[in-house]
Amino acid sequence: MLPDTVIGGYRIVRRISAGGFGVVYLAVDHSGQQVAIKEYLPSSLATRGTGELAPQVPPEKLSLYRLGLKSFFEEGRSLAQISHASVVSVLNFFRENETVYMVMNYLEGATLQDFIVTARDLKKQKVFRESTIRSLFDEILRGLRIVHQHKMLHLDIKPANIFVTDDDRAVMIDFGAAREVLSKEGNFIRPMYTPGFAAPEMYRRDSSMGPWTDIYAIGACIYACMQGYPPNDAPQRIEKDRLGLSLSRLRGIYSDNLIEVVEWCMSLDPLSRPQSVFALQKELSREGERRYTKLTVSEKVRLSIDNMRSFEKKGLPKAAAPTTRPA
Repeated sequence: MLPDTVIGGYRIVRRISAGGFGVVYLAVDHSGQQVAIKEYLPSSLATRGTGELAPQVPPEKLSLYRLGLKSFFEEGRSLAQISHASVVSVLNFFRENETVYMVMNYLEGATLQDFIVTARDLKKQKVFRESTIRSLFDEILRGLRIVHQHKMLHLDIKPANIFVTDDDRAVMIDFGAAREVLSKEGNFIRPMYTPGFAAPEMYRRDSSMGPWTDIYAIGACIYACMQGYPPNDAPQRIEKDRLGLSLSRLRGIYSDNLIEVVEWCMSLDPLSRPQSVFALQKELSREGERRYTKLTVSEKVRLSIDNMRSFEKKGLPKAAAPTTRPA
């Protein structure tokens, strides 16, 4: 959409970002208050010419487009009922121009992914301090618990979707319900997930998902905060699981308890993970359990050899937006 276009009483200022499932705009309401507006526009199903408002959808893709549209609308309606500092705040949602728009608070700050990349590049032993990781995810889990109580799942938790505001709040953004519906119903060649953060059951059409699916992603985010890189994706882990080896290199740097929490969250078997956010919160708040296992000389030698062998150029995906995001 072009600047100064008016939709639903909001005037578009500029485009903030665009992804595979939609476009986010900076806009102002009738009182001049800045908001972020997310528009449902899946690039695999719809196109739109310059200056046009309504998407063009080929007839053979129309049913799938409408299915995702319905899911996006329902997600907006559900999120509008949630009021929590760590959950994206939906102020309004409406249908117009044969699509749906979600109006959110406009926040300034940076994604957790931006912070991870910056901290990693400083090349310190620890990417983040353990106390920082525990307090950050305690905040996120408080919000996620409310989401699950509303019978919703996030389904796309990753560092790029955890926004840290300039006033030091951690906010979950960009929920993935519409993406998940399209992934399951559409025969797309590539899965629509960020490698490393999606639970194994998300890759299977017949599997049931629940709180444990989001909990896997939380574990993967904690891992990224410790290592500076995402873990191997679930299909790779099913073939050959190196998670335990990767985490063993962090012994003595992070407490045994935090390492065990990550392993628990990232169990390949959904039933072996925490089954509720409350169970995970309880474990993550066990301050007295911070034992640091001392490594023997032979273990240190073995780990240094392993580190040399596995020194590959890996990287987190680039941040989905600059220093401003909706919330």
